[in-house]
Amino acid sequence: MHFTEYDTRVAAYAVVVDDDGRILLSWFKGNHRNEPGWTLPGGGVDYGEQMPSAVAREVKEETGYDVEVGAPLTTDVHVVPFEPGRRPYQSTRVVFAARIVGGELGTLEVDGTTAFAGWVGVDDPVIGADTTSPIVRMGLEALKLAQPTQ
Repeated sequence: MHFTEYDTRVAAYAVVVDDDGRILLSWFKGNHRNEPGWTLPGGGVDYGEQMPSAVAREVKEETGYDVEVGAPLTTDVHVVPFEPGRRPYQSTRVVFAARIVGGELGTLEVDGTTAFAGWVGVDDPVIGADTTSPIVRMGLEALKLAQPTQ
């Protein structure tokens, strides 16, 4: 399919892991396409916005934390199942490493898609649960691959 025949959403996400081995996640409220569940903090890149700025903005809105955005870790294209009456749609997602430099835990979004945010152990069974978006596991795996072996 030619790129003029479908819509694309560009999105940027952060993998933030603390010294206690916990990952910062957002609880997505769900919508007509997706069930509620844990996901990486992040979201759509606004028109003219640079991806690192989008990541920092989204993390602040969804979690209350200020972050320093690091290198891109991985990319992903998520094709959204076709819906009658709508143009075909895909999401191009870039996942970045990030670290907290300020703020405190608390969702700042008003009428957004995030209900709350929290820290979850990277080995917690919730990471593999159906209520956790595959982008969480993808981001953690990419972070592991990016870290030097000891």
